[in-house]
Amino acid sequence: LQVNNNGVVSFGTMVPEFTPQPFPLPGHRPFVAPYWADVDTRLGGDVFYRQSRDPQLLARLAQDLAPAVPPGDPPPRPTWAFVATWDRVAYFGAASDKVNTFQAVLASDGITCFVMLNYGDLQWTTGIANQGDPHTGLGGIPAQAGFNSGDDVHYYNVPGSRTPTVQSLSHRSNLGVPGRWAFRVDHFEATEGPPETPGTLSKAPEAPWT
Repeated sequence: LQVNNNGVVSFGTMVPEFTPQPFPLPGHRPFVAPYWADVDTRLGGDVFYRQSRDPQLLARLAQDLAPAVPPGDPPPRPTWAFVATWDRVAYFGAASDKVNTFQAVLASDGITCFVMLNYGDLQWTTGIANQGDPHTGLGGIPAQAGFNSGDDVHYYNVPGSRTPTVQSLSHRSNLGVPGRWAFRVDHFEATEGPPETPGTLSKAPEAPWT
């Protein structure tokens, strides 16, 4: 696993690109993108990551992931987790103090695998190399969120990716918990999220961090 500065966790190869692209990507490039955008930690913020088999963390993950499992399926019981957190990170070319906080969690019991994306405060979507405004961090080509399996079949573009709506990820969810998105990925079938419904977003409390 490799944690890339630009909001991506990749498998086997780095992702140096700072311009987000929609999934699926050409070539065999599996990775998870909580917020693929032009992050610049030289201007602010930190990136942390760790593997864990801590029973308390795994128990909380099992609880958090339970809504991602259809009724009748066995509940999640992960035995391993990988957590990567981008904490108050700035954007390339920033002429403001706007920062973003987001997280990717990978969890597995050796057979079933889950991806969870957590979002705190998202204040910017775009760096200046992608035509973003240096003062607002908005405009141009906004961030991409989701995952790409590398097989051109199993992938997911979180609704609003590469649009201004991506900034509202901390207020939306596919689990009913604002700021949290989770997917079982070892037998993932859907490739796209539901269509956007403009004007229905509402501010809600931020999700707790794992």
